[in-house]
Formats: sequence, structure tokens, C-alpha cells
Amino acid sequence: MPFLAEHLWTPQGWIDGATLHVDAGGALAVDPAPGVTAVRLGRFVVPGMPNIHSHAFQRAMAGLAERQGDPRDSFWTWREVMYGFAARVGPEQLRDIAAQLYAEMLAAGYTAVCEFHYLHHAPDGRPYADPAEMSLALVEAARETGIGLTLLPVLYMTGGFDGRPLAERQRRFGHDVDAFLRLVQRLRLLEDDQLRIGIALHSLRAVPGPALAEVIAALPGLGAALPVHIHIAEQQAEVDECLALRGARPVQWLLEHAQVDARWTLVHATHLDGGEVQALAASDATVALCPTTEANLGDGLFPLRDYLDAGGRWGIGSDSHVSVSPVEELRWLEYGQRLRAQRRNIAVATGRASVGESLFAAALAGGARASERPLAGGTDAGTRADLVVLDDTAAELAARDTGNVLDSWVFSGNRPLVRDVLVGGRQVVADGHHVDGEAILARYRRTVERLAGD
Repeated sequence: MPFLAEHLWTPQGWIDGATLHVDAGGALAVDPAPGVTAVRLGRFVVPGMPNIHSHAFQRAMAGLAERQGDPRDSFWTWREVMYGFAARVGPEQLRDIAAQLYAEMLAAGYTAVCEFHYLHHAPDGRPYADPAEMSLALVEAARETGIGLTLLPVLYMTGGFDGRPLAERQRRFGHDVDAFLRLVQRLRLLEDDQLRIGIALHSLRAVPGPALAEVIAALPGLGAALPVHIHIAEQQAEVDECLALRGARPVQWLLEHAQVDARWTLVHATHLDGGEVQALAASDATVALCPTTEANLGDGLFPLRDYLDAGGRWGIGSDSHVSVSPVEELRWLEYGQRLRAQRRNIAVATGRASVGESLFAAALAGGARASERPLAGGTDAGTRADLVVLDDTAAELAARDTGNVLDSWVFSGNRPLVRDVLVGGRQVVADGHHVDGEAILARYRRTVERLAGD
């Protein structure tokens, strides 16, 4: 049965009275004429947003690191809290936390997620009987909730740029190159329309240069041009250490030592100089920006306007999940730039007047590239039927039309304003709630209560 969107937003603009056809694989075909037998979706229908950076287990620790333990609290002190929490999470707990997170993502308007997954082994560092067990917990959670998943198993080898061994609490993250590649090969056998496998290099401090080169050289043997994600230049201390021990800034070093191209996503890339901004934009890589987490950790502000002027590509992620809302990521990305520049409407794109549409279009395109999924909600062949129906009865959208509804959605408050969500044409959110949300939440509550008692 086809669907009818009274107003469908696409990257090319709004289509009024569009009939949407979904094939068996979840692909979307848009007919600009209304269909007489179509089921009406709603007044305003927009593409689902990819979330291109997630550490699922951290959702259950949101709010637990907000007490000052050191007057110089920073990412590095937060990380110790995170390590302590991670040590209590096993496969069942990870599945339950991830399912709750993914249900929340869907209800907020995310329809796909890139899971940057480094919680591989048991807390003592020994592999599980099935070395893929923690990865499979994430796959199970994604399939239960219906979210599209790009699973990015992480290579994590050293505790710093000096090559020191992993600390005791980092041991469960570690692989050598051969074991890591075996894990990737195993997971690739599971790929389908909703599951994509890529790789993640944790960071330059955790992956020595020779190992990075070895992994990249091995990728063609895995049978596909896999997406590659890496944390980089998140903290000034990381930049300083890289300069001291590798003689270059992190992004500079990576661009000089790897063939960074459209397959790559650089997560954060917060601390760039002017040359790195230009070179990174020219590489055609995507930057994953996570404004709520970057603010929560005190990371700094990405030089967005300079990067846009250089033609750079970007998307958004919720990272540590102190917020699970694409609207809040987009809003605070723009607001951070306004505070820095002391003026308004910074991220507007050439040819667009609307900041909301500019932000949404850029994050959608960058997210599709980073997640290696077809663009959602567009008119080209192969576009995904990942669709968000806005709640046009909400007070925030009263008297709004296609000229201002996206601006109002992004900039008019903290409620999601999402009514229904379809992923691959399958409804996963109805009337603002995940269709299996009650059972998922009940299981999550039991899991988190047990973790709190450990």
C-alpha cells in the first residue's frame, strides 16, 4: 500500500501531495502526484536522520559524571568514571541498554546509527567464548528496535602516543590486528538491508602508525570498500602529545600517512588549524560532530563556518548520549557558532535562506555517506523509506508551513515533535512512542537497577 505525504521535504525541496512507494527491500520511490489509494502519513514528512557516532553503553551512565572531583575536571577525569561503569557491562546488559537507546533514537527522529563499538571482551580482558558476543548484542538490539545499524568494531591497541600498554581498565577493548580483522570478517557475514559493517580506529593514540597502515592495506581483502571512522583531535592535550611524539598535529598526521577519502569519517576533529581545515575539506571525508557531548566534556568548538566555506562535509552524532535528539545536536551546533562569532544564522548554506533546512540537509547528506546507507527520503533511485512524520498538532508547529516548519522544529524547544517514524517502510514509532517501547523500557530498568547494585 503506498503512502501519501501532504508535504514531503527532500534535499531538493518540498514536494506537495507526494505518493510514496516502498519496495520489499525498503527502498523509496516518490511519485509527485497524489494517489487515490494511498494511506495518509501526515502533513509534514521529512527524512530520518542518521546518527553517525554512538557509544551505546554510555546511555546508562548519562548524568553520573556531573559531580566535581577535581577543579580541573575534563574529558580525562570523565573517562575514569566511564571506565568504572564499562567494567560492569556484559553482553545482556549491553543489549538491554542499546535497545532502550535505539528506541529513544527512533522516537526522536534518528533512523540509523553508527555504533563505534570498543567494549569487546570480558572485564578481565579475556575474549568471550564467541569473540563477537558483544557485537552481536548490538546487532540484536538494532534488529529488535528496527533501527538501521552501521556497526563499527574498534581497533584499540595502546594506551597513548608513546605506545604504552593498555591500562588494566582498557584491556577489554584490545585486539591485535589479526584478531580484529577476523572479527570484522565474521560480522560481515551478517550484513543485510539494515546492517552494514565498517571499521573504527579508536584514535591515533590507541592505534600505532604501522598497525593503522596494516589494517587499511587489508581492507580490500574483506571484499568491500568499508567505511572507516576514527576519533581525532578531540582534546587539546591529544594535539599537544601528537605534536611532541609524532611531529605533527593529529589531522595533519593522518592526512599525510593515510589515503583519507570519502570512506572516512573523522569524529570530533575539534582542534584544527587553518591548513587542516582546508585539507580535511578537500579530502572529501566526513566530520562527525557531537555538540551535546562535546559541550558536556568541555572539548571545544569546531570551526564550522571555515569548514563550510572550504566545502567540507559533516554529520551529527549523539556520542555519549547525554542527549538523544537530532534537533538538539543541530541547534547547539548552530548556537555554539553564534556564541563564538557573536552573530546569528551562521550555518546557512549557499542557495538557502533557512538555517534549519541548511543544517538538516548537510547532516542528512553527511550522515548517509558516513553510515554507508542510501540517502533517506529523497527522490533518487535507491533512496531509503526512512521517514519521520512531524506532529503538526504540536503548539510549536501551529500556523507553520513549508517555508518555516524545519526552522521551527529545530529552534522552538526541547520536545521531539515527532509523531510517527518508518524505517524501510516499517512503522517503528506511533504517536510518539516506539511500538515495543514499554517492554524494552521495563527490561532496561531491571538491567540498570542491577548495575547500580553491583
